Parts: sequence; C-alpha cells; structure tokens
Amino acid sequence: MKRWFTEHISAAIILLGIRIYLGYTWLTAGLGKITGGFDAGGYLQGAIGNAQGEDAVVQGWWAAFLEAVALPNSGLFSFLVMWGELLVGAALIIGLLTRTAAFFGIVMNMAFLLSGTISTNPEMVILGAVILAAGLNAGRIGVDRYSADYFKKNNLSLIKKAA
Repeated sequence: MKRWFTEHISAAIILLGIRIYLGYTWLTAGLGKITGGFDAGGYLQGAIGNAQGEDAVVQGWWAAFLEAVALPNSGLFSFLVMWGELLVGAALIIGLLTRTAAFFGIVMNMAFLLSGTISTNPEMVILGAVILAAGLNAGRIGVDRYSADYFKKNNLSLIKKAA
C-alpha cells in the first residue's frame, strides 16, 4: 500500500485532486485577505481573550506568545498570513515545492487551531499530512516532476550529503 501511495500514477491522480482542493481553499482565503484589507490584530486579541475563564479554548502558553510576540507585530503577522495563504495555495495547485507548501499550510493550520479557530482547519491538517506522506508522488503531476528531473540531471540537491 505504501509503495502504491508513494509511487503509482493512480495515487498521483488522487493526490492531484487533494492538492487542487486544498490549494484552492488556501488561495481563495489568501486572496480574500489581500483584497479585503485584512488585519490580524482583532483576531489575535480574540484568541488572547479566549484563554481566560472556565471555558478557555486557548492554552495559556499560546496566549502568552500571541500577546508578547504576535500582537505587537500584528502588521508582520497580517502580511505573513495573507501572502502565506496565497503562496501555499498557488504552490499546491501547480505542484511547485508541493511538500514544502503542504508543511507550511499545516503550520498555519496548527496556529489557527491553537488560537481557538476550528472551522476547516482539522480537515486541512489531515489533507496536508496526506500530501506530505505521499512524498514526491504528491507533486508528480505538476511542476515538481520537472524540477525533480532538473535536479537529478544536473546532480543538484537541496540537501548536501556528508562525504
């Protein structure tokens, strides 16, 4: 089963569907934020507020991070969220740096989950993990196929092996 999932073209076709769905979800979320004048400040304040009381849904350590680091730099975080969502979505759709895009998508989803936002984030984490688990087959139908061939042909690697 693992070999089919990581090497077979039929699995790559299924993964393409997952990539397009997940990529479209990220792309439209990022585009909406970019064109809508998104400001993370209110969201961050809400997450910090959800760390208090008996029914707190945000852990204290995460709220402390948001209050000390994210909120004072809400402009930077707004920029990172808007453009991160857009770029992760675009990369997943065209299959460029597919595993990297899936990883950073998961990182963003986990930050949203830790901040008390459920929505579609758990579903997106699971789909991103599926893409990561598929390895190179996740980007087989996409730009990754050609970039992988280029790296092999020119004996290039993003990770240098020790001699």
